[in-house]
Amino acid sequence: MSEILDAAVAGASPETLGSLPMPETYRAVFVRRDEQSIFEGMASKDKDPRRMLHVGEVPVPELAPDEVYLGVMASSINFNTVWTSIFEPLPTFGFLDRMAKESVWGQRHALDYHVVGSDAAGVILRTGSAVRNWKVGDAVTVHCNYVDDQDPSSHDDSMMSNNQRIWGFETNFGGLADIAVVKANQLMPKPAHLTWEEAGVNALCNSTAYRMLVSRNGAPVTQGDRVLIWGASGGLGSFAVQHVLNSGGVPIGVVSSESKVAALHELGCEYVINREEKNYQFWKDEHTQDESEWRRLGKDIRSLAGDDPGIVFEHPGRSTMGASVFVAKRGGIIVTCAATSGYLVEYDNRHLWMKLKTIRGSHFSNYREAWAANQTIIDGKVVPPLSKVFPLEETGEAAYEVHHNRHEGKIGILCAAPREGLGVTDPELRARVGEDRLTIFRRHDRG
Repeated sequence: MSEILDAAVAGASPETLGSLPMPETYRAVFVRRDEQSIFEGMASKDKDPRRMLHVGEVPVPELAPDEVYLGVMASSINFNTVWTSIFEPLPTFGFLDRMAKESVWGQRHALDYHVVGSDAAGVILRTGSAVRNWKVGDAVTVHCNYVDDQDPSSHDDSMMSNNQRIWGFETNFGGLADIAVVKANQLMPKPAHLTWEEAGVNALCNSTAYRMLVSRNGAPVTQGDRVLIWGASGGLGSFAVQHVLNSGGVPIGVVSSESKVAALHELGCEYVINREEKNYQFWKDEHTQDESEWRRLGKDIRSLAGDDPGIVFEHPGRSTMGASVFVAKRGGIIVTCAATSGYLVEYDNRHLWMKLKTIRGSHFSNYREAWAANQTIIDGKVVPPLSKVFPLEETGEAAYEVHHNRHEGKIGILCAAPREGLGVTDPELRARVGEDRLTIFRRHDRG
């Protein structure tokens, strides 16, 4: 590592960091433009992220006035990194090329490599001339909403911006690296009671779940609401469970193993359905869904929680959307943010219109929502679902585990941080939250 990164890891003062030179290159995880057609014709399950996620030195890009250089201590694996690595649903270089047409600063992003990663926690190394609220040496986390605040469509709700992007997926210079380039309006305070690896796994999934279940832009939970949560022990789902509980709702988690059931119980989710045990077969074949299986799921939900769910937290997509629409309560809301099992979904529209249900799309969060979601972690009301930690050199292996659902919660990646356990500056709050609660998913992971 460079001298400035070593100093950041050691907790050097802003004056010391500001006096040290930035390196000319940095270590990063990236995909290559000349390899984007390698997987053509292969089934998604056979595409291996380990082949395409390279680790090597790349040049430090020029810094725009509204950006900072961040010394990344830790990051995480999200599904968008998996999608980038297998070039699905399409290669991300098209995103970078379109960005290059917008501005001089956008042109930096259209390169022959794409540095990936949409989460990060670290230390600010340099600030651009227009950065006001942050300074060198600040410990921060990063949310991935990348917007142009000069576009009028980005105001009121920046997620409605005409050119809203996800950092590290639709932009270059992402968080799976020792250094990242981050807009000032992506920065948030690092929770002081968390280690770097715990702090680095939260922003994308926590902010997404917050918008879906707390914000007025989603389907806000009120006291007593029953909420069905698919993949409730995963990155998104585990945050969803906590936000439902904090709002006075009743989460009903759906998971795929007994160890995941145990993790959710410890998190505070009383009602959990084990899909492996129930063996639901929502699809008879590739083209035909089985309504009797939807009915069986609905019966199981009512036997557990006493009523149909008023809200369904939907993100698997094709495999579950038909069931989600069916089991939602009359007048209920299916709020969806992803389609990890396929984005061409099917459902019986009669159950939507005749029972006055609503499907509401949701995509990440705006800055206000991300900040509020981060505050729930700062206050110890939400805990990070960290289950495993890999070094940066093994990012491909970590992405492979996520691709094949061999994990629980979130997988963290150590970047500039040399080892786990660093970064805690409020041990008293950590003690109040409790090591047992902070390590729920690490203790229950069976991978």
